[in-house]
Amino acid sequence: MNVAPSSFLYNIFKEAGFENLQIIPNSIELNKYPFKERGSFTPSLLWVRRFQTRYNPMLAVKVLENLLLTYPDAELCMVGPEKDGSMKSCRAYAEKYRLPVKFTGKLKKKEWAEISTDYDIFLNTTNIDNTPISVIESMALGLAVISTDVGGMHYLISNKKDGLLVPPKDEVAMTAAVKQLVENPDETREMVQKAREKVSGFDWEIVKEQWNELLK
Repeated sequence: MNVAPSSFLYNIFKEAGFENLQIIPNSIELNKYPFKERGSFTPSLLWVRRFQTRYNPMLAVKVLENLLLTYPDAELCMVGPEKDGSMKSCRAYAEKYRLPVKFTGKLKKKEWAEISTDYDIFLNTTNIDNTPISVIESMALGLAVISTDVGGMHYLISNKKDGLLVPPKDEVAMTAAVKQLVENPDETREMVQKAREKVSGFDWEIVKEQWNELLK
């Protein structure tokens, strides 16, 4: 049996001629990601990933810069380790333009889950992706998610139903998406609830039964 962790890779395997395919998704321990229900949504942004060019962290910084023109209290927290100098570039840009960006470095999952309660919107700025665990975790935590529409992201996020998808490398579109979430809190709350419901299917207690069935 060829096991794919997402519909995205399942289809790639199938197109490449592989047979005997099955999807068993990446999993999280859902009880470690307490859902926070938010009455409103502010332009307080959280980004979690390695600082690497392929994940385009600078896009998050520039989105913040754009938002500050409308929301002077907008802020951004970026969580993750340096990989290829991208953090250095983001730091330099933020310092040059005096942008309120917090760099935490690498954090354990429990640590960033705890600080997520201080933020309302999660940005996934990547240029290439499959089904990232960090996005699944953010959906479980009750953050409103905006992601670039690349790779397998449209399998994980149904646009305007449980999150928002925007074109890659498009700071204008991602800035507009943040504004949409902030200015339409009722719709955003509904998206966030549906996102939590969706990722409940990624809970290890459910996924492990699929592995048990396969291994039998």
